[in-house]
Amino acid sequence: MDIEQKQAEHIEYFVKQTSTLSGSSLANVVIEATSHPSLFAFSEILSVPNVLELQGTENSVYLDLLRLFAHGTWSDYKSNAGHLPQLVPDQILKLKQLTVLTLAETNKVLPYDVLMQELDVTNVRELEDFLINECMYVGIVRGKLDQSRRCFEVQFAAGRDLRPGQLGSMIQTLTNWMATTDNLLISIQEKIKWADSMSELDKKHGKEVEDRVEEVKKSLSLKADIDFRGHEEIYSEPAGVMDYEEDRSRPKRRRHPLV
Repeated sequence: MDIEQKQAEHIEYFVKQTSTLSGSSLANVVIEATSHPSLFAFSEILSVPNVLELQGTENSVYLDLLRLFAHGTWSDYKSNAGHLPQLVPDQILKLKQLTVLTLAETNKVLPYDVLMQELDVTNVRELEDFLINECMYVGIVRGKLDQSRRCFEVQFAAGRDLRPGQLGSMIQTLTNWMATTDNLLISIQEKIKWADSMSELDKKHGKEVEDRVEEVKKSLSLKADIDFRGHEEIYSEPAGVMDYEEDRSRPKRRRHPLV
């Protein structure tokens, strides 16, 4: 079962749970959801009316906690730890995994130094173990650990929940991309038309050359035929033979001696 299908099943479960609970009971579900080893998306849970009703109540910190796991990072938690519930080890692990996904959104080559700082990891061995065992084996990222360059080359990373205002930016990005592809398509079509036009011209020119060659061939053939007939007439004329034969058969006149 792939990660997307697992996500869908876990999200459906927690949405049903939060839809029937309120108050402190919801707080327990939020803790369970943010600790779950296979759940990495929380926007659907955040949109449940019962969850949104935590705002302004004594349990509002759990709404803030859920928002942190939907959009934030480990650094965000450290900056606001005084206003949030203390995290259990599973939540800390989850938030660090989500931090890697956030970093991978904008950079496909993540330097070890950046990762160690963002994850509070003290050495390369610990960092690589975390990336292998807690990220790649889980299926949320795929990539290559480059020890010589001290970086993690990201080949795939699961997407996180959209942050407030991010949807508009994504729509604009997709709109720009579609405009670019439309222009590219127009350019390609123009190139195709030009190529077709040149192909037709080449065909026409080729036909003209072929016709010209045929005309030259016919002209040369006709000239050769005329020349041949002329030579044939010269060398096959019988009159010359007859005249010679007549000369031979004609009686010779005697010449009388001079007195």
